[in-house]
Amino acid sequence: MIRMIGTDHTSASVNVRSIFTFRKNEIQEAMSWLKINLQANGVLLLATCNRMELWVDMDDNHPDLLEYLCRFKQVNPEDYRSGFVSREDKAAIEHLFYLTCGLRSAILAEDQILTQVKDALTAARMGYFTSSTLEVLFRTAISAAKKVKTKVAFTHADATAIGQAVRMLEAKGFSLEGKTCMVIGNGEYGRLAAETLRRRGADVTVTVRQYHSGMVLIPDGCKQIHYGEKMDLFPHCDLVVSATTSPNYTIYYDKVSLCKPDHPMVLIDFAVPGGSEPEIANLPGYTLYDIDDFRTEEGEQNRVALMQASAILEEKMAEFDSWQNTKDLFPRIDTIREQGGRDVSLRLTKPLKKLPLTAEELENLHGDIENASGKVITKLMYLLRDSLDEESFRKCVEALEKAYTEEMPEEAP
Repeated sequence: MIRMIGTDHTSASVNVRSIFTFRKNEIQEAMSWLKINLQANGVLLLATCNRMELWVDMDDNHPDLLEYLCRFKQVNPEDYRSGFVSREDKAAIEHLFYLTCGLRSAILAEDQILTQVKDALTAARMGYFTSSTLEVLFRTAISAAKKVKTKVAFTHADATAIGQAVRMLEAKGFSLEGKTCMVIGNGEYGRLAAETLRRRGADVTVTVRQYHSGMVLIPDGCKQIHYGEKMDLFPHCDLVVSATTSPNYTIYYDKVSLCKPDHPMVLIDFAVPGGSEPEIANLPGYTLYDIDDFRTEEGEQNRVALMQASAILEEKMAEFDSWQNTKDLFPRIDTIREQGGRDVSLRLTKPLKKLPLTAEELENLHGDIENASGKVITKLMYLLRDSLDEESFRKCVEALEKAYTEEMPEEAP
């Protein structure tokens, strides 16, 4: 059974979502603890700035996933239950496919979520926390998303939160050309933000925590400043972007209140938990946005694109459904593969004995033949599975099993 619980920008505020963020060094620990305590076949955590989802493959037991998640986070589940959505099997599968190609994102059809889903699967693999079901599910969803990205054109399909923020600011008359900007954080999203602002003509400085060669990556054309010196530059900025994964604030009300800039300033907070103290918005001259302020709507321009994407996703979901419905046959297919490989090897016994080989070389050659034949048989079996309906494929498996219950060729003396 596939189950998931999750919270995102549609069901919970940034403050609630921040409770359930996972830093990179915490994700492996969390998956290990959850897999053991849930007695699950596999678990996977998807944690992004907009959402947190726990995916579980388990047998028919139905533990309260939120209770276990909150136990790990050491908070009371009843304080947060209203902010979570739970899904099982078909509903969960559909959600993942639409999510992975950006159709459940705050920014419609954004690209970053696909990378985040791939990274989540890689992280689960690293700790051996996935199951075969979660592995195939996520791989198929990723494959579907790539096809949607290739075949379907959305309005603002390449939009990210920073791209949407820039468009919104420009629509309000805030041009970035020549503006002084600072990006706090030089992780993946911080670098993306810096590159986006630089391309718009801004003078961009990125905070770093060390200057050692090879330890930090700064986008071309951007400057760098030590993190501890950021408030020296702060009053001279027109725009400051917070894009860190720190659990603590990076911009504090008391320090900002002392700056007294002589021009209006815009602060954009992409951090989850929030990187800027909310009270800063009350200071005169400051405008503070957080990630929930940047959304796109599924307008009429995207109606056809959504229909095209849905058709692709339905096709890919049917592929996964077929895999799920026939996975009980996999052990039987493995047996056919072994028997078929041995069959080929035995039928070649006489001609192989004519070769000038030692007994050890002959034995190794038989093993290679069995392995190669088995791989060909497996490939043909799965091609049949993808080409036939479930009932016809089951009949094929039964026919092959019947063939190998008959007498195998005996090894020649």
